[in-house]
Amino acid sequence: MDTTTKQSPAPAAEKPSGAAYRNLVMATIGFGLTFWAWNLIAPMSADYKDRLGLSSFQQSLLVAVPVLVGSLGRIPVGALTDKYGARLMFPLVSALTVLPVLLLIPARDSYGAMLVVGFLLGLGGTTFAIGIPLVNSWFPPADRGLALGVFGMGMGGVALSGYFTPRIAKHGDNLPFLVVAGALVVYAALAAVLVNDRPGRQVPADSLAHRLGSAGRLRVTWELSALYAIGFGGIVAFGVYLPTYLKTWYDLSPTDAGTKAAGFALVTVIFRPIGGWLSDRMHPALVSSAALGVAALMAIVQAFDPKLMPGGTIALLIMAAGLGTASGSVFALVSQVTPQAKVGSVTGIVGAMGGLGGFVPPLVMGAIYSSKGSYSIGFMLLSDLALAGCVYAYGRMRNIQRDA
Repeated sequence: MDTTTKQSPAPAAEKPSGAAYRNLVMATIGFGLTFWAWNLIAPMSADYKDRLGLSSFQQSLLVAVPVLVGSLGRIPVGALTDKYGARLMFPLVSALTVLPVLLLIPARDSYGAMLVVGFLLGLGGTTFAIGIPLVNSWFPPADRGLALGVFGMGMGGVALSGYFTPRIAKHGDNLPFLVVAGALVVYAALAAVLVNDRPGRQVPADSLAHRLGSAGRLRVTWELSALYAIGFGGIVAFGVYLPTYLKTWYDLSPTDAGTKAAGFALVTVIFRPIGGWLSDRMHPALVSSAALGVAALMAIVQAFDPKLMPGGTIALLIMAAGLGTASGSVFALVSQVTPQAKVGSVTGIVGAMGGLGGFVPPLVMGAIYSSKGSYSIGFMLLSDLALAGCVYAYGRMRNIQRDA
């Protein structure tokens, strides 16, 4: 009698469902639209500078205020997403962003009013903390890095803004704001129907303050925050300040500067899912280390003020590739080391630090140029930070074990 026990076949790897892909598409579109709204001031900053007689520092502050508010706002929005879900938060935040977009029209002739509206416009930058936990919950670990990278392509809203906003404005000063507001209204209505939280989603029962405190006590939260502040912070900083830099240093027209800045942002968008895809196949800390090392090297090259064609263009585009790859790999690491119920809270903190990493450089670059008449010191500071991140990611973060 044959008593051999037959081995049960290994369970098939979990595959993402159609609902997962639908939510990924909706989250990415919403992220892109709200990021376009978040970045509406930057492509028009040269016009505001001339219209209002602003100094370089005042111009930089005007551009940076939405970045600051949008970054800090991710902390409570991420925690609220853990509690109430993306089904409520995505359409709600998208609809609320319409108000500051429209307020840009009456505020454009007053610097104080523009700062206030810029503060409110920061709301558009918080949707990052809504989309990450949504996508993270719908996709299995084997596909999560790539899915999060695809969602991260929504930051291409910065590129859309840089390219289209000044061109649309040629047909009417108020037209860009009306177009973006209309798109946000349509999206909010669609999101209310098509965005769904994963069935069985863990809903935390504790308070907002307790969840944020719990996430803040995780060492990895702050390690990931530092890396993301360099990678994504560099992307945001260049997205909002590159048009000013190109116009000031290379004497480009606002339209040309916006076009080239959009090209930089487009490269970061393309390489973000590549960073996530690579992180599904090797430890994401190794990907982050290599990417930040490349960015550091290109920042040094740009510090020596090469001619825009071809040296400066090549250096900036390779830097964009490095920063985009690092951004994708860092959030692949977030998804692997963070409990599902805390992903929103941790994402909020890490995303906030990334945005804050984009708030400081425009102010520093503007201040340095105002006092020294050069941007070289700013690029050398960027290279130092990127190199520090490269070393830390390799020396410490690669020892964090992958989630089984």
